[in-house]
Amino acid sequence: MDAPQSSNDGGTGPDAARPAKNLLGLGWVPIRKLSSRHRPRILRHLLALGDHDRYLRFGYAANDEQVSRYVDNLDFERDELFGIFNRRLELLAMAHLACMDVGAPPSPAAEFGVSVAVRARGRGYGDRLFDHAALHARNRGIDRLLVNALSENTAMLRIVRNAGGRIERDGPESQAWVRLAPENLVSHVEALVEDTVADLDYQFKRQAQRLDELWSGNSHGQDAGFDLKSGPDGPGKRPKP
Repeated sequence: MDAPQSSNDGGTGPDAARPAKNLLGLGWVPIRKLSSRHRPRILRHLLALGDHDRYLRFGYAANDEQVSRYVDNLDFERDELFGIFNRRLELLAMAHLACMDVGAPPSPAAEFGVSVAVRARGRGYGDRLFDHAALHARNRGIDRLLVNALSENTAMLRIVRNAGGRIERDGPESQAWVRLAPENLVSHVEALVEDTVADLDYQFKRQAQRLDELWSGNSHGQDAGFDLKSGPDGPGKRPKP
């Protein structure tokens, strides 16, 4: 991830409020909250990133050991993590909303980081994850999001500009603050609906995956000369040796 900069790069400034999205509208993507049991999927997702993508995501060329340490140290109680899954429950994209206190006196803020698998790019997943993270941050009383990004990370900087953030550049690094609107009843209802539908989507995909595995196992049994219900020597019997 990255640090401050000196030249203003557009946007409406850090006081701009992030506009709300239409609830389950056009372009909606199911985004599931991640928990500690998703660590193996998170690790697989991040280890699949190439060297340059890791450099853009972490601000340095993280090796496998460093990526593993990052995943091991994720705090799912303090922070929030969100993911987009395909129908095979492979993690295509994920966001990390890291909570922190800044300023004196300290006020709640959060840092946003995102990664998208190469095969899933160009679908707007980064924007959707930012919107989702911003919504959950608002509902936690957080009024600012910090984005540290390398200046060459044009995809991340575009997300920040679209959110109305002001980007400050300092050589190869950039830093941006995005001001969030206060929480309200609508933001809580929106989060509840999105989370509920995303959870149903995930459960449906998991059941479909189990059925596929069961069907695949049944097909292998038939190829061996028997199925799960009936073998060649009668119902429930296995073939004679």
